[in-house]
Amino acid sequence: MTQKKVRVRFAPSPTGPLHIGGVRTALYNYLFAEKHNGDFILRIEDTDSQRFVPGAEEYIIEAFDWLGIKFDEGVNVGGTHAPYRQSERKTIYKKYVDQLLNAGLAYIAFDTPEELEAKRVAIPNFQYDAHTRMEGVNSLTLSKEEVEKRIANGEKYVVRVKIEPNEDIEVNDLIRGKVVINSNVLDDKVLYKAADELPTYHLANIVDDHLMEISHVIRGEEWLPSAPLHVLLYRYFGWTDTMPQFAHLPLLLKPEGNGKLSKRDGDRLGFPVFPLQWKDPKTGEISSGYRENGYLPEAMVNFLALLGWNSGLEQEIFSMEELITLFSLDRCSKSGAKFDYKKGIWFNHQYIQLKSNAEIAALFMPVLEEKGVKTSVEKAEKIISLVKERVDFVKDLWEQSSFFFIAPEIYDEKTVAKRWKPETPAQLTELAKILSSTNDFSAHNTEEIVKGWIAEKEYHLGNIMNAFRLALVGESKGPHIFDITAIIGKEETISRLEKAIKKLS
Repeated sequence: MTQKKVRVRFAPSPTGPLHIGGVRTALYNYLFAEKHNGDFILRIEDTDSQRFVPGAEEYIIEAFDWLGIKFDEGVNVGGTHAPYRQSERKTIYKKYVDQLLNAGLAYIAFDTPEELEAKRVAIPNFQYDAHTRMEGVNSLTLSKEEVEKRIANGEKYVVRVKIEPNEDIEVNDLIRGKVVINSNVLDDKVLYKAADELPTYHLANIVDDHLMEISHVIRGEEWLPSAPLHVLLYRYFGWTDTMPQFAHLPLLLKPEGNGKLSKRDGDRLGFPVFPLQWKDPKTGEISSGYRENGYLPEAMVNFLALLGWNSGLEQEIFSMEELITLFSLDRCSKSGAKFDYKKGIWFNHQYIQLKSNAEIAALFMPVLEEKGVKTSVEKAEKIISLVKERVDFVKDLWEQSSFFFIAPEIYDEKTVAKRWKPETPAQLTELAKILSSTNDFSAHNTEEIVKGWIAEKEYHLGNIMNAFRLALVGESKGPHIFDITAIIGKEETISRLEKAIKKLS
């Protein structure tokens, strides 16, 4: 028997911004498909017309473009199983709804929302199932003529799956092993709504997975309760031979305390839970995104990959190619993964160090333009080489390097009190004269001349150098002082010395 080609899908609903947990699910699908030379499909599950949010689909596509997660088929790339947007597949689903109805495996129900709510009030833990369906207004309790009359009169109805009671349903999960659920805990889920002529998630999901030849359904743990119904539907349609293998990923948990990671956690602790910034089209509320916060896509991929999956190695930094080679579902955890957002910052720091100065300069130049600084890429690269190990984000480079571009206007009071001695003005005036006669202003040569002068005069090295740094930077920070002088040049160095002497004396 030939092995089925690996085909996996990520099927988000366009109901708002993509949660970071969804991004991780998509990443695991992508890694699995690439590892097995399979196909990765993007399907948009937009059957819930009431919750559709304009711009959400475009947001999803843009997020994956940014992360470098590529799809082989889908709404944005096409493919042989199009259309990939469920709202465009209405006629396909209707055929399968009718198949279930004709086989007696589903039924039409006319119960109004008010009638259902009254039952919930009257019956504790009410669910529409084998024990209660005969009390409802449906095709099992009404005559065929009455059903046809109600439909002809335009009465709204839904189609419910008919689940037989007290049957053990097995779900073989690649992460959790065999899961057995008794059908008594399942209700007769709505599969189709006549009001908008659209199926619900449960039917559309199964039909599409079958028609698109999906081999593995890799999704979040929150979908595990729906797996028994999906197994039943495969059986009802006679598709057990093509049933995909299931793998339910662990939840992403709050950084502290218990429970699933939420936007409130991010707002409270100051980190995003969405890949890109999102502006709510109704309220105008803006939610922060990892891209806009300065995270590198490679760092995000590496960070997310290790939330719920273990490579088995001591190594923590992995390229996408390495992740593809190493990834396997049997190394995914069954228990939830704490969302350590500080570790995400650590990953970003590591990836900034791994990038070349030229790559970082390309990212930093827009920041400089925003600050009104005009400089060459070559100069930016030199500066970045001196300060990048101190930053977690590209935007932090400005704080660490602004003094290379702009002379200080104010001087840190604590540093002045500690480093500016009574003899400092005279010593720095002397230093300015020494530097003005120095032709080779390279870091090495300037350092030799200045330290030679200090030794000759028997000045205190620390006092001179600390005051020198204060004059150049405005505070006690920055890289090697003679690297600073080499970059800003002789004129600017002497100008800053004279300015400090004038202001601080």
